[in-house]
Amino acid sequence: MIKVLVVDDSAVVRQVLTEELSKFEDIDVVGSAIDPYMAREKIIQLKPDVITLDIEMPRMDGLSFLRKLMKHHPLPVVVVSSLTPQNSETAVKALALGAVEIVSKPGSQFSVPDVAKSLVRAVRAAASANVTKRDSSPDQSKSAIMSLNANFSLTTTHKVVAIGASTGGTIAIENVLRGFPANCPGIVIVQHMPEFFTASFAERLNKISAMEVREAKEGDYITPGLVLIAPGNYHMLVGKSGARYYVRLKQGPAVHHQRPSVDVLFQSVAKNVGQNAIGVILTGMGADGAKGMLEMHDAGAYTIAQDEKSCIVFGMPKEAIKMGGVDKIVSLENVASNVLQQVEKVSV
Repeated sequence: MIKVLVVDDSAVVRQVLTEELSKFEDIDVVGSAIDPYMAREKIIQLKPDVITLDIEMPRMDGLSFLRKLMKHHPLPVVVVSSLTPQNSETAVKALALGAVEIVSKPGSQFSVPDVAKSLVRAVRAAASANVTKRDSSPDQSKSAIMSLNANFSLTTTHKVVAIGASTGGTIAIENVLRGFPANCPGIVIVQHMPEFFTASFAERLNKISAMEVREAKEGDYITPGLVLIAPGNYHMLVGKSGARYYVRLKQGPAVHHQRPSVDVLFQSVAKNVGQNAIGVILTGMGADGAKGMLEMHDAGAYTIAQDEKSCIVFGMPKEAIKMGGVDKIVSLENVASNVLQQVEKVSV
């Protein structure tokens, strides 16, 4: 049984979330709190397994509370945020502080049943997350990252690096991108994240990466020094035009309950990039990406999976390894260097 504490200053939202979560036999909403101060008392008293957290609350904002929580009493946190540009940016900051999932609040764009499905999946994923204490540290600037990688030289014209992640993936992706130089091969990324939050995520990554990072648009070419993030609610595929690769966006059915789906991206990379690709599967719940990684492997791509010890949730890498589609298993801190080593090999 997953014990959940709902933290939100809106009585209506607390009631809706409690009612929807309580419909599932494996979830027990043990309490709710109107602000972080009450939440602190409820955490001590009720010992929840997962917290759902609003980021706009009285007396103490959600980010300040999350920062303290992850430093002194780390717990899996699902951020429940309304869809505004400011809130999207704040929610992405919450992921950087240690929250494991983002879910949109019910409202004009998302109905209660839609939100409930996403929330239940997020709570279940959070419950299995490996959450540890985090000391907040300032971001490294783009210029600092560039100086770290200034001496690295690559020939990268026709290579593509495809990365897939879910629960815990925002921090993992940030870690990986910090290790790439400005002239790294073009990178395409699927991170399971709701619509409207991916643009803020890309903006955050752009500030800490030597490469340019932006949310993908239909027809964007994949070029050295550029990272394209799949927009929420759209599958991203890689196509080929002559010797150049580009991205296509489509909606279509969700795959593994996800849109964007890692499998959709990886399968298109297997078909259109083949041995010129490097595939990376990072932390996440479920099996999305396992089949696609196997197809990439069989098409001649080099494939890497994050190891269990460094994953927040080992589901996606575990399934890819089990299917036999992984060439190398490495810790998160070694993902970037392994990608670059492989790029050097195929660049000769």
